[in-house]
Amino acid sequence: MRPIRTACLVTATALATVLASAPVAIAATDTGSTHPEARDRTFTLIGQLAQSTRFPVNPGGAPAQGDRVAFRSVLFDLDGNRVGETGGTCTTTRVDNGGAEECTVTYDLPGGQLSSQGFIFGFLNPGPAPSFDNGITGGTGEFDRARGMIHADTIGPGPTRRFTIDLDR
Repeated sequence: MRPIRTACLVTATALATVLASAPVAIAATDTGSTHPEARDRTFTLIGQLAQSTRFPVNPGGAPAQGDRVAFRSVLFDLDGNRVGETGGTCTTTRVDNGGAEECTVTYDLPGGQLSSQGFIFGFLNPGPAPSFDNGITGGTGEFDRARGMIHADTIGPGPTRRFTIDLDR
């Protein structure tokens, strides 16, 4: 049995994970934003799992509804510069049909934090961790009132994920 897929890890890795370049200005959700320079923006980050701990309902047994995983990932821009980290948890909600997890992930980035939430489907299937899309539910600092989505793809072992962050105004 695979650990509840370190896929949850970077939802993505806990997505999540988020932000493409060092100081990052991001989009706010309304025209009344206190950050007029922050507009719709898309950027890419690479997340590398740093730590993952599984809390199974049935220790030593099969995956079960209610299993949890807590994780932390390090985030890099496309030039390989460290720009932040993620932390989050995923809870197994279904173990049939490849499984499903509901995940909440926070991205700590230059200028503030982004929060995301959503499902990961198929994490119990053999092979690389599945791709997923999670919603951006808010943020702090430059990401105050942020909305949008995070798309994650597994691109290497560890696992390593590519996060495409699409911030809406």
